[in-house]
Amino acid sequence: MKALEFCSVLKQRGFTFFAGVPDTILKGVIDVLSGDSEVRYVSATREEEAIGIAVGAYLGGQQPVVLMQNSGFGNSIGALATLPLLYKIPLLLLISWRGYRGKDAPEHSVIGKCTMNLLKDIGIRAETLTDKNCDKAIARAFGVIEERQVPAAILIKEGVIS
Repeated sequence: MKALEFCSVLKQRGFTFFAGVPDTILKGVIDVLSGDSEVRYVSATREEEAIGIAVGAYLGGQQPVVLMQNSGFGNSIGALATLPLLYKIPLLLLISWRGYRGKDAPEHSVIGKCTMNLLKDIGIRAETLTDKNCDKAIARAFGVIEERQVPAAILIKEGVIS
């Protein structure tokens, strides 16, 4: 799937504000968002910072998305638990899934194996994006965000978005 197509689906769902940490798997998405005058993309230095920026955007009336690598998700569990989960602030988390089934650099294997369980354990519904389920995955995540007013996540493996 092309990054432009993926970003168009996000925009159609009303996502207007994006904050994230640079990542090679999400590079195409970040490039599209950075050049799109209809949305705002803010680059952060850490995932916790991106979450804080996105929460501020939500409080200012935006529908935010946070982009991060799954190792950064591991770093940000405290920020997620004490702000958007606790206060029911709906965010979409786009998480690049490094170390999926151990197929990556060795430093990604531990977090890669437990990413889905960590999301489940802290109460964030997540699913994996494929080239065939983009609209449905985003629709389901959006449904969780709208109905429960909590974050939802979409995991993105390398090569799914170009």
